[in-house]
Amino acid sequence: MSAAIVSAAATLAHALGLEAVAEGVETELEAAELCALGCDYGQGYYWWKPRPARAAAELLEADLDS
Repeated sequence: MSAAIVSAAATLAHALGLEAVAEGVETELEAAELCALGCDYGQGYYWWKPRPARAAAELLEADLDS
C-alpha cells in the first residue's frame, strides 16, 4: 500500500463530502494504518471472510441490536 496514495484518496473523498472506504484489509496493522491515513471504514478478511449467499442473507436479515 502506498501511504501517499491512500492519504490523497481519503483527503479527496472528504473534500467531496464523501467517506473513504478501504477495501481488502487483511490485518490489524493494515486497519490501524488505514485509519491513521484518514480512511473512515474498511472491509476485508480482517473482519469477515466471504460467506455463502444464504449465510450472508441471514446475517443481513438478523436483528443485530438484540
